Amino acid sequence: MQGVISQLTVTEPALLAAATDLVNLVYRESEKGLWVDGAERTSLAEVTALAQAGELAWDERDGQLAGVVRVRRTGGGVGEFGMLAASPSLRGNGVGGGLIRWAESYCRSRGDTTMRLELLVPREWVLESKEFLHSWYSRLGYRVERVGQLEEHYPQLAPLLAGPADYRVYTKPL
Repeated sequence: MQGVISQLTVTEPALLAAATDLVNLVYRESEKGLWVDGAERTSLAEVTALAQAGELAWDERDGQLAGVVRVRRTGGGVGEFGMLAASPSLRGNGVGGGLIRWAESYCRSRGDTTMRLELLVPREWVLESKEFLHSWYSRLGYRVERVGQLEEHYPQLAPLLAGPADYRVYTKPL
């Protein structure tokens, strides 16, 4: 079943709430142990602002939200995607890959020559979901360009971490 991917620029409260809930659900599962209890990946206010800025795309299947991704152009010919989330009930059905291909195509069509993403990883232990994502992104052509310490570049997030974490910056030529 192929999804219909489009930019999420609407301000319909139910769709924005569903996108917020989906991102928080997926990240709560995939980043279990990285954050203190109760920490959320995003908020309705952030999702609404991103949608209004034209930085969210969503995959719709059978009239339902199947996945969401943030896409933005950072300048200098670089596009970036993040906040990728696919409905757990649709894993393995191409939702995430479709959203990434859409993001790459969107940025390429606007003149970007490189795509970038960041992956948060625990510094002192292995989180299987992050190892899975590393392998998946590598198969899609992304390579680790550098590793940064979260507390140095995102100090506002450091108090929410359950322990030390780094972020890997991946890039791929478009």
